[in-house]
Amino acid sequence: MNTATSMTSLPARPSWFSRAEDWLDRKGKGAWIAAMVLGFVFFWPIGLALLFYMIWSKNMFKSCSRKTAAMRTGMRSTGNAAFDAYKSDTLRRLEEEQEQFEAFLERLREAKDKAEFDQFMDDRANKSGTTADA
Repeated sequence: MNTATSMTSLPARPSWFSRAEDWLDRKGKGAWIAAMVLGFVFFWPIGLALLFYMIWSKNMFKSCSRKTAAMRTGMRSTGNAAFDAYKSDTLRRLEEEQEQFEAFLERLREAKDKAEFDQFMDDRANKSGTTADA
């Protein structure tokens, strides 16, 4: 047995950074924010590094998307079949309305963009027409 095989058979102990990250993840977003604030208070580069790390690793926004996904997929039965049917129908209807509203907003943005572009082209044509006459 050589040293390379003996090194790979040892269990890998996580670094202090990995352990600290796991501990902060278990405590939640508030622990990350508190660590960042303390980092700024005691030595500002540490706070800045924590801020960049939180943004880079998406830790600041992780719980928001998890809650939204849980709300959509976590529809547990209440035991009342009529209420469960009503709830699923209402949620389906609300999702359809949301999709329709988002499509409406997209059409509205496109119409506004087209109107602004048409105005730009008209202004450009008017300016070129007045400078050609002069």
